[in-house]
Amino acid sequence: MTNRITQIKENRPLIHCITNPISIMQCANAILLLGGRPIMAEHPEEVAQITETSSALLLNLGNVTRDRIEAMKLSFQVANASGIPTVIDAVGVACSTLRRDLLKELLSKRNPALPLLIKGNYSEIQALTDPDYSASGVDADRSLSFEEAKKSAGSLARSLKAIVLCTGPKDIVTDGERLAVIKNGTPQLGTITGTGCMLGAICATFWAVDTSLKSTALATAAFGICGENAEGDLFLMRLFDEIGKLSDADIAENMQISWE
Repeated sequence: MTNRITQIKENRPLIHCITNPISIMQCANAILLLGGRPIMAEHPEEVAQITETSSALLLNLGNVTRDRIEAMKLSFQVANASGIPTVIDAVGVACSTLRRDLLKELLSKRNPALPLLIKGNYSEIQALTDPDYSASGVDADRSLSFEEAKKSAGSLARSLKAIVLCTGPKDIVTDGERLAVIKNGTPQLGTITGTGCMLGAICATFWAVDTSLKSTALATAAFGICGENAEGDLFLMRLFDEIGKLSDADIAENMQISWE
């Protein structure tokens, strides 16, 4: 049985998040409810110091500003030097050249030994493998098929020697060789803002104790399970409750993960 939740609660890892203001509250609470300690520092003059003491770093490219871009670069530099596990949520790279170029710049300076997870929806991962692809807004292009998403996720993972999480009707986690398909979740997760960002925060929290492909799949399934259990009225509040109640036994019993 998985013991990631137990490890998180025992270690209480500090998770440094540079994320967009639209989802700061959701991300901080997700980390806190899992048993981690969130810190949402983004001032360029302090982020290096904060990252240095963290167990994992989350960089979310949503709603970027000049200061936030500078802060991300500084934090990523520290994570690179110290080997701090890093999750980059590629929000909006399919609709914004600025964000795509920022991610390319970060990756160009990456230490290959850095544990790295790239997260994005079907469109965002496609945009990172096909320079001619673009989409409207931050939502996934519904015309992209699951098979196309698998192909682009595998290609990106191999090229970066990193783990890729590609989210959609069926979530995909791959390192370019092995691939997990996660079917947990509910369409209601797409009806409120910030749930994708919450998944990035949950992945960063799991990565603070284990950066494996399996750990990434478990994090993805765990959030999907919480969504399933929260369905109905007052969905966001119920979602927070389910994250707080989540146990390793819940994940083991309810995860829908298949390996290819």
